[in-house]
Amino acid sequence: MKKTILTAVIAFASISVYAQSFMQITTIESVVPGGLGRSKMIITKEDGSQIEKNLENFYSLVGINFGNIKSNDQTIITELSSYLKSGWTILSTSTGVQSPSDKGPGIFVTRYFLEKK
Repeated sequence: MKKTILTAVIAFASISVYAQSFMQITTIESVVPGGLGRSKMIITKEDGSQIEKNLENFYSLVGINFGNIKSNDQTIITELSSYLKSGWTILSTSTGVQSPSDKGPGIFVTRYFLEKK
């Protein structure tokens, strides 16, 4: 009897060790000239709920706005750091660019896939 209970406890403990949660953070940064685009961070939690945060556009009316890029970097790092401090790890990142032409508007997308054991 004791052996059966011990086996059940060990089996349950090993199952709970492998329990994982996943979430994704997507950043969409606009590369539309003139600052007319929209940039966002979308955080999809493990339960499917989503949080949206505004990011700055890469361009302003006079061209590339390095202040906006710096601001976006700080927002992204702050958000990722808060999740890493609470036990999440980054499994992978992927990036992509969508632009209908070489000189037209477009977006720059980065996805961060996170897990928590």
